[in-house]
Amino acid sequence: MSAVQPAGSLQPQSNRVFRSILVYGGYLAGGIAVVGMIAGGLAAGGIGVLSALIGTGMSVVFMGITAGSILIANRFAGTAAAIGAFFGIVLGGWLLKFVVFLVLVVLLKGQPWVQPVVLFLSIIAGVIGSLIVDVVVIRKSRVPYVSDLSRSPDSDKR
Repeated sequence: MSAVQPAGSLQPQSNRVFRSILVYGGYLAGGIAVVGMIAGGLAAGGIGVLSALIGTGMSVVFMGITAGSILIANRFAGTAAAIGAFFGIVLGGWLLKFVVFLVLVVLLKGQPWVQPVVLFLSIIAGVIGSLIVDVVVIRKSRVPYVSDLSRSPDSDKR
């Protein structure tokens, strides 16, 4: 893959990094779901399987919100509202994750159809796994340290 963007393109090269994070995060989720369902099923039966799926789903959704919000925010790159839109969208995504997590914890606490240890371990596996995916994808990416967006002709006159 070439690290050079076509002339006139206003999308940051980091977009392909975040798309890769989403793809590999999906593969990770599949692996965690399979291992979690097997381990949860052996430990707690059907309740363990369901808890592993819920925990995996939660971690995937939260990982997806992070990468997805950055991809959405990058659509504003090169516009006058780029910085405000980027930070507003990304911060909104983080706040959404926080609120949804708190709501899910309150709703799932004490439910007879949830095995808390399997749920917890699935969430932790998803969090640690998504951090590993982030590090591996970013380490293998070839994105320049400086801005890759073309500057407007007016900015050269300063």
